[in-house]
Amino acid sequence: MSAVADYEVVVGTGAGPDEAVSGGSGRTRRSRSRGAGDVLRAVWRSRWTRFGGPLILLGLWQLAVTIGHTPSVQMPSPSYVVSTARHLLADGTLEAALVASLRRVVLGLLLGISIGTALALASGLSRVGERLIDPIMHMFRTMPVLALLPLFIIWFGIGEKAKVFLIAWAVIFPIYINTYAGVRSVDSRLVEAGRVLGLGRGGLIRHVILPGALPQFLTGLRLAMGISWLVLVAAEEINATSGLGYMLINAENLLQTNVMFVGLLVYSLLGLASDVIVRLIERWALAWRSSFVT
Repeated sequence: MSAVADYEVVVGTGAGPDEAVSGGSGRTRRSRSRGAGDVLRAVWRSRWTRFGGPLILLGLWQLAVTIGHTPSVQMPSPSYVVSTARHLLADGTLEAALVASLRRVVLGLLLGISIGTALALASGLSRVGERLIDPIMHMFRTMPVLALLPLFIIWFGIGEKAKVFLIAWAVIFPIYINTYAGVRSVDSRLVEAGRVLGLGRGGLIRHVILPGALPQFLTGLRLAMGISWLVLVAAEEINATSGLGYMLINAENLLQTNVMFVGLLVYSLLGLASDVIVRLIERWALAWRSSFVT
């Protein structure tokens, strides 16, 4: 009778013959498998996985060069590009180009963000402003930036002003469109709640509308920072004697593919750094949102 009872206990718990003999060893194996799964999930959710994509791309690049036996003039290997970057850093060429380009981008961003935000607030907070500003902005945003290059040379000359204003022009529109959409998408119930609490127009703008539009503004900022690096290459075609775009143009004329890849790699790293900066701003500025995932 005791043997039958023991068998029923084993069946009732769902344990197999091995587990019945080994006692708690089955639970130990299961706990180990769960532990391994937890480790894999922790690694997958780690912020370091952000570097997984670029590392895979780098490996595929090296593999393509190795298997394809392509000449360095057509496709330099990653090691050759890194060696070229070290040489350009050693003689100061890359550092000087980076400083000059950063200065132009920062000035263009500051100017474009200021203008775009001011126009978006004027258009989003006023019906009259919307009728006057919004149609003009949608007309201008479809104009190709490269087509405006000759006009900017005529208007601002061939110095630094033309480069900075060209970047600012391209930055204005993503800032305007996203900020305007953010202002207009603020929940009307929040506005009514603010009025019930006694907030005037200025208080509503400061405490309700601007915080509500901030997520959309930061989305526009991410787009604007990426666009600024794209337009920089065209801007540095205007009689430039320094900058990353100038370095790329010279390398193209001299068929220095390795230098061109260094410039493109620096552009990609700057774009990634810009995105990281905006994400950090989002984490700090949008901490009040309960739905914001850090």
